[in-house]
Amino acid sequence: MKIAVILGTRPEIIKMSPVIRECERRNLDYFILHTGQHYSYNLDSIFFGDLELPAAKYNLDVGSGTHGEETGKMLIGIEQKLKEEKPTVVLVEGDTNTVLAGTLAASKLHIAVGHVEAGLRSYDRAMPEEINRILADHASDYLFAPTERAKANLLREGLPQDKIFVTGNTIVDAVIQNLAIAKRKVGVLNTLGLERGGYFIITAHRQENVDIEERLRSIFEGLELVYKEFHLPIIYPIHPRTTKRIAEFGLEIPEGVDLIEPQGFLEFLVLEANAKLVLTDSGGVQEETSILKVPCVTLRDNTERPETIEVGGNVLVGVNRTFILDGVKSQLSKERNWQNPFGDGNAGSKIVKLLM
Repeated sequence: MKIAVILGTRPEIIKMSPVIRECERRNLDYFILHTGQHYSYNLDSIFFGDLELPAAKYNLDVGSGTHGEETGKMLIGIEQKLKEEKPTVVLVEGDTNTVLAGTLAASKLHIAVGHVEAGLRSYDRAMPEEINRILADHASDYLFAPTERAKANLLREGLPQDKIFVTGNTIVDAVIQNLAIAKRKVGVLNTLGLERGGYFIITAHRQENVDIEERLRSIFEGLELVYKEFHLPIIYPIHPRTTKRIAEFGLEIPEGVDLIEPQGFLEFLVLEANAKLVLTDSGGVQEETSILKVPCVTLRDNTERPETIEVGGNVLVGVNRTFILDGVKSQLSKERNWQNPFGDGNAGSKIVKLLM
């Protein structure tokens, strides 16, 4: 058996890291193809090193572009490498354009496809990620669902039960494994002068939040209310694009919000694990906080991670400033004793074992 691991963004690298480590541990015949969807490979090669992962064998370096441009470039490059390598199975993870391109290229070449984190649904077709998830699931041969709910979503769409395997989510493995690495390597709390449980974190990066002035303004107004209520610093690792939008909209940074440079994954994992609470519009962060037992407030109107809400680790508030404050109060009033809904931390090994 020869495995091709296709990825293109940092969340994919993080969630595939347990699978890659298991392939290494078993000394399997596999290779990594990196599309370079979000970053130059030079930057991501440092990221691979930080996570102590082997480098990608191939780099397409497609860069950012329109959905059609990105996906088209990836299809051409992936198809070429798959023809050369002739893998038995291609593994993709999540809901990016890389996932869509990898799935399409492999399935047209009659190469089996395994979709890691299959079956997630927000039921919001306005999100490009939702389209990618659905198409990848329906073209895949092995559907590695993280939860029973994800499996039920797949069955409702008519996908055959014998293709679906509930493995848990590789993010649990990744958090456990990578937090151990972070503790050895990272001193970000000292660098930023932060104390454990003495700060909040916010991540807001989705287009529907930061590209719309009214929504971004409302988020800032909510953060202002949170600071007035709790008087704890709100740490915001901010993307250059968001900085640009703030300037374009003429927004002022609220009192108590500390903008910092985007952090590496290991640094951010340490910041997350030690925060009093996290506000986010990221799907991955909703999962990570649930695993780390850190209260989460999600600045979205829907989520494809409803399990985080059901166990009590997360709440949806949208971007209304009053709802943001109410959500923070509600989450801080709860005990941090919810059950992690995403498995036992052995998803990577289960996926590889199932393939073998």
